Amino acid sequence: MGSRLADKIKRVLTPEEISDIDVIIPIPETSVTSAPCVAAVLKKKFVQGFVKNRYVFRTFIMPGQTQRKQGVKRKLNAMDEEFAGKNVLLIDDSIVRGTTAREIVTMAREAGAKKVYFASCAPPVTHAHIYGIDLASPNELVAHDHGQDRAIDEIARYIGADRVIFQDLQDLKAACSEAVVSKAAPSKPRDFEVGVFCGDYVTPVDEGYFQHLEEVRGETRKMKVMEKARIAVANGSVDQEEVDMVAKGVKVTSNGEVVPADAQVNGDTKRRRRSREESSPPKDRMDISLHNYRDFPAS
Repeated sequence: MGSRLADKIKRVLTPEEISDIDVIIPIPETSVTSAPCVAAVLKKKFVQGFVKNRYVFRTFIMPGQTQRKQGVKRKLNAMDEEFAGKNVLLIDDSIVRGTTAREIVTMAREAGAKKVYFASCAPPVTHAHIYGIDLASPNELVAHDHGQDRAIDEIARYIGADRVIFQDLQDLKAACSEAVVSKAAPSKPRDFEVGVFCGDYVTPVDEGYFQHLEEVRGETRKMKVMEKARIAVANGSVDQEEVDMVAKGVKVTSNGEVVPADAQVNGDTKRRRRSREESSPPKDRMDISLHNYRDFPAS
């Protein structure tokens, strides 16, 4: 998997960009096996640049965005000496919502990195997981409407990286197939469930299922969104959308978004929210040794 990702990196980055890379750094733990292969193929130094707190849950399945951001800050701590003054290539297993990747890139820059390239061992996650893991609403996936190669630069801008590289789906499937020991089963697997990457699920999906799922998710978010808006108004840190929510109530759109009750539903809502996130980089950095996951209320 790592060698195939390295080949993709060589196709995407220019020779000058590859030459500029000083170190390859994995995001522990899931990418630690692939990153050394990338380093070997690219002939770059491999280093462990992050210290991981092993007592923090997987951030991508935490129930709220605020919890996910706080979880990332407490899960990883960058070692300044491995980043200061260097151009780094970070390797992670995947990019889901972009929350973890965005925080990690910020950590790398705060530790002194000059340039930050980010490579994902998985292809863009563009669709919901329907086989037991409530991964995220499709509208929360950073690649949901940016899955084409021409829009990968937009994902890079969102997470704050200089460039982003994703593994190709066919390369991922081939790497998994090659990893299977031939004597372990009567026949070697030649295909895998890859619905989250392309929407092609191995079982039939009823028409309207995803819309119904989004509506259910949206209903469960209404109270949280309203409470957050009320707190923002009380604290004076409020935008017009939150004022409208408090004054007029909220509704759930067909794709599960919670918006002011009188909002015109179109494709602009998500773009406005993402634009606000892009214009305000992650803040409130925390030392992972000083805080506990349960110190903060759910959001």
